[in-house]
Amino acid sequence: MKQRKGFTLVELMIVVLILGALAVIAIPRIVGGAATAKTNACSTNVDLINSQIELYYANEDSWPSDLTDVTGNTDYFPDGEPECPVDDTVYDGDYDTTKYRVVHSH
Repeated sequence: MKQRKGFTLVELMIVVLILGALAVIAIPRIVGGAATAKTNACSTNVDLINSQIELYYANEDSWPSDLTDVTGNTDYFPDGEPECPVDDTVYDGDYDTTKYRVVHSH
């Protein structure tokens, strides 16, 4: 009698169930990781802008009256004004002219 080589239906179903369980665990973590990365990038942009505001003050001996004085200047941002990857906005509306800082809530 010749023995067949291959997988039984039960073995294939077990493999499919294991792969499904791994997908249920992994997919939310991947999606959550992307959201966290965007939030961290937005926070890093705020820190970078605030550092450039300090540099503007050191160079000009005065604080910028408008954030675009810094973000629109290619000496400070040669690649253009940074945008928040969370909501695709620029930070102009978040500039506090009394503290000379960008405060972006994310």
